[in-house]
Amino acid sequence: MNRFDNQALGGTVNTRIGKVYMHLSKAHRKTADYVLSNVFRSATMSIDELANAVGISVATANRFARALGFEGYPQFRAELVCGFEAMLAPIDNLRSEVQRPATSTEIIAGSLNEDLNNLEATRRSLVPEVCNQAVKMILNAERIYIVGYGASAFLGGLMAHGLDPFCQTIQSTIGSGGPSHVARQLFKYTERDLVIGITFPRYAEDVITLLQQVREKGVPILALTDAPSSPLASIANLTLYAQTRRQLSPNSEGAALCLIEAICSAVAHQAKSPVHAASEMTKFMLPWMYQEPSSGSRKSSAIEESSTKSASDHIA
Repeated sequence: MNRFDNQALGGTVNTRIGKVYMHLSKAHRKTADYVLSNVFRSATMSIDELANAVGISVATANRFARALGFEGYPQFRAELVCGFEAMLAPIDNLRSEVQRPATSTEIIAGSLNEDLNNLEATRRSLVPEVCNQAVKMILNAERIYIVGYGASAFLGGLMAHGLDPFCQTIQSTIGSGGPSHVARQLFKYTERDLVIGITFPRYAEDVITLLQQVREKGVPILALTDAPSSPLASIANLTLYAQTRRQLSPNSEGAALCLIEAICSAVAHQAKSPVHAASEMTKFMLPWMYQEPSSGSRKSSAIEESSTKSASDHIA
């Protein structure tokens, strides 16, 4: 048994390294230095990857783990991962999936099946009262700001696009200039407005911070996230959930987008004069929409082209 027993070494890798550092061999000190400088990266590595990064053998990496009081490298890495579980889960899934032989067709079909399962789980989780209240919150708000970062920023932009015909004022964090600028805008919001927060694993800290500030001001918050365990759920006045599980990436943005589009459809259905609003917006946007030339226009254009050619020939 190693002379530094497990109980004496403490609960974290940093503590364990600190207690035995002076007794480590030169190779083990080199490994310890690397781990302490690259904690998150080390937590993502297999034993072969760590050995290559440090420039030691796999056997030395395993002996390093035992020198810290672990049974072996798997136990060392499990301790290193503590606190990073949610962030590292997609990486671990990706590592195991890419080692599994599969064709591109199988991967694509499997990915689509994941989304189908996510959508079915999302549909089953719908609560009628919550859905109705969410639509009312959107339609009754004087101003709406949609807060999301990372992939959720794009989801927020699409939600703003879908709700725009039926809401007086709506903004999102797309191109907003960063969290501090968004905070300046949200400072002006009151209980008559609405903030919609969007975040999925791995949760964006900026979304949580902004919504905590907004909550203290008494501004209503509607959250779109993945589960009641999400940090957003405890902040929001009302929460809608989308299951977004993926094997090869942290989330399925497709499932989240489907929920957003469904919400926009419900808002359109309950809005006052939605047909008139959609018609007026389409009319206003006509100059930017491609239109096939009518047969009369094509005929007129052909005549003008023929006349121009004849005049040119006559001059020549």
